[in-house]
Amino acid sequence: MAQAGGISIHGVDIAQGVAARGLQVKVYALDPERRLITEGVLGANGVFDDPIITGAGITAGTYEVEFALGAWLKANGYGAREAAFLDIVPFRFVVTRVEEHYHLPFKFTPWGIQLFRGV
Repeated sequence: MAQAGGISIHGVDIAQGVAARGLQVKVYALDPERRLITEGVLGANGVFDDPIITGAGITAGTYEVEFALGAWLKANGYGAREAAFLDIVPFRFVVTRVEEHYHLPFKFTPWGIQLFRGV
C-alpha cells in the first residue's frame, strides 16, 4: 500500500547485494534558499528512518538529497580506486503534490548510480 505524503530514501549496494547501512544522507530544501532540513544515516535495512517519511517539514518545492557515497565505499571494504570515483552524489527533485509520497530508491556500484522516484 502506498504511503501518502513525505519523502523516503532506500539505499542498496547492488555490486555486493547489500543494504547501504550507515550511508550518510543530507536533505536540503532549496526554496526560497538552500537550507538543511534533516541529515542522518541509513539503517540496517538501508532505509532512512526520519520524520520526513511521513511528511514532517515537507512543502511543495525543490529538494536535494546528498549521498556521501565515497566515504561509505571506503568504510565498506572498497579499495581506494573504487572509492575515489564517486564522492558526494546529489539528487535534485521537485515536490509538486505534498499529499503524494516521494520514494527515492538509490542503487549503486562504485562506478555508477541509479536514482529515481519509486512507489
